[in-house]
Amino acid sequence: MQVVQDTGEIIETPLTPEDLALSWKKSVCPYCGVGCGVLVGSKTGRVLKVRGDHNHPANHGLLCGKGATLPQMVHTPDRLAHPMMRTARQAGLQPASWDDALGRIAAEWRRIIRDHGPNAVAFYVSGQLLTEDYYVVNKLAKGFLGTNNVDSNSRLCMASAVSGYMTSLGADAPPGCYADIELADCFLLIGTNTAACHPVTFERIRRRKLRAPGRVKVLVADPRKTRTADIADIYLPIRPGTDVALLNAMLHVLVRDGLTDARYIQRHTSGWDAIAALVEQYPPERAAELCGVAADAIIAAARLFGRARAAMSFWSMGLNQSTHGTAKNNGVINLHMATGQIGRPGAGPFSLTGQPNAMGGRETGGLAHLLPGHRLVADESHRRAVETLWGLPAGRISPTPGLTAVDLFKQMAEGRVKSVWILCTNPMVSMPNLSLARRALEQAELVIVNDIYHPTETTQLADVLLPAAQWSERDGTVTNSERCISYLEQAIEPPGEALPDWQILCRFAQMMGWGEAFGFANAEAVYEEYKSLTRGQDLDIGGVTYDRLKQGPLQWPCPTPQHRSTMRRYTTGVFSHPDGKARFLAHEYKAPAEPPDAQFPMALTTGRVRDQWHTMTRTGKIPVLMKKEPEPFLELHPQDAAPLGIGEGDRVTVRSRRGEASAKTRLTTTITPGTCFMPFHWGGLWGEAVVNQATTDAYDPTSKQPELKFCAVRLEKVTSDT
Repeated sequence: MQVVQDTGEIIETPLTPEDLALSWKKSVCPYCGVGCGVLVGSKTGRVLKVRGDHNHPANHGLLCGKGATLPQMVHTPDRLAHPMMRTARQAGLQPASWDDALGRIAAEWRRIIRDHGPNAVAFYVSGQLLTEDYYVVNKLAKGFLGTNNVDSNSRLCMASAVSGYMTSLGADAPPGCYADIELADCFLLIGTNTAACHPVTFERIRRRKLRAPGRVKVLVADPRKTRTADIADIYLPIRPGTDVALLNAMLHVLVRDGLTDARYIQRHTSGWDAIAALVEQYPPERAAELCGVAADAIIAAARLFGRARAAMSFWSMGLNQSTHGTAKNNGVINLHMATGQIGRPGAGPFSLTGQPNAMGGRETGGLAHLLPGHRLVADESHRRAVETLWGLPAGRISPTPGLTAVDLFKQMAEGRVKSVWILCTNPMVSMPNLSLARRALEQAELVIVNDIYHPTETTQLADVLLPAAQWSERDGTVTNSERCISYLEQAIEPPGEALPDWQILCRFAQMMGWGEAFGFANAEAVYEEYKSLTRGQDLDIGGVTYDRLKQGPLQWPCPTPQHRSTMRRYTTGVFSHPDGKARFLAHEYKAPAEPPDAQFPMALTTGRVRDQWHTMTRTGKIPVLMKKEPEPFLELHPQDAAPLGIGEGDRVTVRSRRGEASAKTRLTTTITPGTCFMPFHWGGLWGEAVVNQATTDAYDPTSKQPELKFCAVRLEKVTSDT
């Protein structure tokens, strides 16, 4: 196995005699959206080792430190193995049978739907679910319960990428693939700390740079100079939230210097005149004032991008988690369309997803405005197609999109949503404005949680707690950031009475009287039904089967059994809009929703650290991963710390209009002055450093993704007297 170390060094671990005695199954790492293939070694019902799968196109055997320690998060003392319930809100959770737990949910939901209508119930799901789970929850809610209130924690990380792809290119479909990394000669990394958040992809970029350091150029735009910027030829330390101004200025330089592809623009795009007129108003000098980056650096970066033979852009939460996230995504894609850097080897815009099946969730309809097969709730023909396959009468599926994540919790807090079923996620750490999220779950009449561990910050608030089988304990499929579908073999049995999420939902559906529609014999039967809803769609997977996936991953579209899958989309220059053209979309720069002021003079941005993932329910259990960052921290520039009398290691409270969090400081010149940073992993079970107590739930009007990357705060040094 090859493990990526912090230094970029690759450690190769040879097979041992003990390894040869294990039973090995193919799977995929359950952490980020890179989708690294792994081999799972088990014996006597326990996962003992993992190795990187050299035959998987996402990683070719590489694993990061989190992936290499996967066995340590499987067999833990806090595994949830049996259903549990409370008899009253203040009572403790007690063991229950599956029949009693699901029977209670069925009875309560029948009552709520009868008295308040189907939109009084909701599901809040996760990009960690498998495709089969996602499909069943969407069929159950949108087809049979009659509510489109199914939203995902992917709304917090990938919704702006979805709306960016759809508005610019016509479909939620990343154009390229990881293999393009080895062919590109220019990389734009913007709004992504790739080294920490997607280490294996970063390692591939780093290796590409090392092989041809004079020819391959790397551009990094980030308010923090992280290890990602260590390989940059040009580092752009932009002020948080100013990405649109930077991207418009880069396009201004491309136009001014004659580095656009006029023929490509004329043949394959629309909207050029409007975008050209807009970017004329964004010379590098203006962007320099807005972004805090030297005009010469913006010019140099634009020229490297425009002169590249093949340019790739990677981005993640830094662009997406914004009230202008869709505009930022459009801005990156504009650069590619203007230079013809899309749909060909080594080129294209590439959104890095944060979870292993964020892509698969979108494919199955796992957001409040979607139906399976990239269909839209608001489109009558799309609803009719799904109703036909599900055997439902015309008009059964509501034409009104459901509540997205932030609005779902707001309506729960207001008492309009009476019950929520949370699957495989920990919103009491990951949601913005956590005081509102807590009020929502406390106000709800019935909170149901499927999880693999207890306690978490969310399971502590559950009325009904259901044990889910986790990674390695069930089979199914996921789709990673490059549209690559992988099959996960089951390696061991789940503990106690734990079940795959799709089976839990099917048991509930049977109690509601819909057993025939949810009588799936196994995960493959679920997949086959879902697959039928993709035929003729842009993501057609009619040719994908479990048998084929057991031989190796496939990228969609893959419409026939003979199809070898699709590495790149838009290779002919035909896009998914009705006219076949990609659209330039012009956006003026606008400030974040909550700019700093005299009362709250600092900008707080949040993010991740390399060795932790999401809310630490898994990685927080692993001692070696806790070593590098044993506690949360507040990153702060010395010139911001000095006037407040704050020194290295002092405990500081970060206070916003909504709440506060406390952590020890790290003083560094690698963060843009006026900005402070806290990682979001640590929740209430770990202490007071719950940064999402402070973050804002303002969101992008198109994607509905909240602005977790920016809010106004003030800093207060904690003294012994306070």
